[in-house]
Amino acid sequence: MKRIKIAVLVSGGGTNLQALIKAEQKGIIKNGRIVLVVSNNPDAYALERAENANIPTAVVNRKDFADAKAFEAKLLETLEAAGVEMIVLAGFMCILSSEFVSHYKDRIINVHPSLIPSFCGEGFYGLKVHEAALKYGVKVTGATVHYVNEVPDGGRIIFQKAVVIRRNDTPETLQRRVMEQAEWKLLPKACEVVARELIRSRARAAAKKD
Repeated sequence: MKRIKIAVLVSGGGTNLQALIKAEQKGIIKNGRIVLVVSNNPDAYALERAENANIPTAVVNRKDFADAKAFEAKLLETLEAAGVEMIVLAGFMCILSSEFVSHYKDRIINVHPSLIPSFCGEGFYGLKVHEAALKYGVKVTGATVHYVNEVPDGGRIIFQKAVVIRRNDTPETLQRRVMEQAEWKLLPKACEVVARELIRSRARAAAKKD
C-alpha cells in the first residue's frame, strides 16, 4: 500500500512532531508517512528532532519574503517538490491564507490547546490560551484537532479531549498537562484517520477511472 505523504509544519520545540514521529514508529500512524518537516523559524528545535529521525527538513522563513503571498508561494513550491499530500500544523505560528488552504482542501489538520470554540481564533496560541482559560476560571480545558479552513481554528472538528484544571495550576503546568494528556494522543490518532480517508478517496477515484 502506498502511504500518504505527510508534511509537518512547525515553529518551535516540536513536542507534537515528536509525538507524531513516535506514533509512526510504533505503527499507530500506518496509512501516512512523514516525508518532510518545514519550519518558518530556522532556529526551531523541531528541525533537530526531524533530523534525528532522518526526516528531510526545509526552512521557509517569512522574514525572507516581501509579503505573505511570496512566502506562501515558496512554501507551496517546497511541499509540492516533496510530493506532499497532507499537512499537519504542529505549533506552526503562521496563519495560512484561504488561497493556500484551497490547494489542500480537507488535507490540512491542526492541533489547538483548548476545547474549541473556547479560547481559539486569532491571537490565541501557546501559553496565551492557558492564561485565558485560568483567568476565565473554567474548570475543564483540553485540546482539539480540526481541519484547517480559511477561518483561524474554524475548521471541522476531528477529535477533542478534556483535561481537568487543578486549583494550583499555572499556565505552564496546564500547558504541559494538556500536551501530555490530550495533544500528544489526539494528533497522531487524527493523522491516521485522515490519512486512511485520503487513501480510501484515492482508491475510489482510481476505481472510477477503471
